[in-house]
Amino acid sequence: MPTYPGISSEAFRHPLDRQAEQALRSVPGFDIVARKFVEFVYERPQLVYLIGNSIQVGPRQYASIYRMFRDCVRDLDMAPEPTLFVSQNPQANSYALGQEQPYIVINSGLLDLLSEAEIRSVLAHELGHIKCGHTILIQMAMWIMSAASMLGELTFGLGNLVSSGLIFAFYEWRRKAELSSDRAAFLVMDDLQPVMQAMMKLAGGSIKYAHECSLDEFIRQSEKYRELDRDSLNQVYKFLAYNGSQGILLSHPFPVERLHYLQEWADSDEYRQIRQGNYRRATAQGAVNVNSETSPSEVETLQRQMEELQQEIDRIKSQSQD
Repeated sequence: MPTYPGISSEAFRHPLDRQAEQALRSVPGFDIVARKFVEFVYERPQLVYLIGNSIQVGPRQYASIYRMFRDCVRDLDMAPEPTLFVSQNPQANSYALGQEQPYIVINSGLLDLLSEAEIRSVLAHELGHIKCGHTILIQMAMWIMSAASMLGELTFGLGNLVSSGLIFAFYEWRRKAELSSDRAAFLVMDDLQPVMQAMMKLAGGSIKYAHECSLDEFIRQSEKYRELDRDSLNQVYKFLAYNGSQGILLSHPFPVERLHYLQEWADSDEYRQIRQGNYRRATAQGAVNVNSETSPSEVETLQRQMEELQQEIDRIKSQSQD
């Protein structure tokens, strides 16, 4: 497998990822949430939960998975090494979170569904999120949407974040961020096939009937999906599918779209230059830079609002259990 000593995330970051983050950062309310969100709400409780309720991967736990993981960490030149967990969950899924102590979680269902090469591509994809500094924004988006779903409407000052479009900006960015991490997976694998096969299986793969799935047919499906844009009404339906027509906001692009973007990049001079060692070197990693100078009043206000919101969530949960 190829390695990329000193590579910066900016060497492979998708331009749509950059543009969507810039749009997100310009939305009112972003800066104060970005400065203090993870410290108050998400990272530590989730990490404690994983240590208590999943398997931490290492030399004596899932040793073969750990070897693949270490190889991917080396190939993307990442330090320190993130923590890897396997969670008992039949849903074929994985995710990366954490800012101070980044970690990756892979569900057992994914390990059962994918081949070794496909698992490696997923590990590289999740490491790409950490390399690009995506994780803090992913955590913020997850919590804000969770709070909105729990309450039906946001209160305590956070309602303005919805009216200002912050949630929609978060999710638009999340979808574009996946394109950068797909590139990280391709860089590590140096082979489109396992990366695209993993996408196909995550879209609708079956352990029992895997032999009846064709990547070539899935690629043709991707091309057919793009041809739908010839009808402007289909473009409207695509927009609605991503932005809540079914009551949810989608956090990932459709797999058929991801295939197209990745194939396009595989044929680009930008990719060829990286493979030849001509790429941007790292200085300071991470896509998210926020002003660290927070006034005491801002911190106290945000903390109070989040504590009040959590109390309201707890109250609603308690009522639903009575």
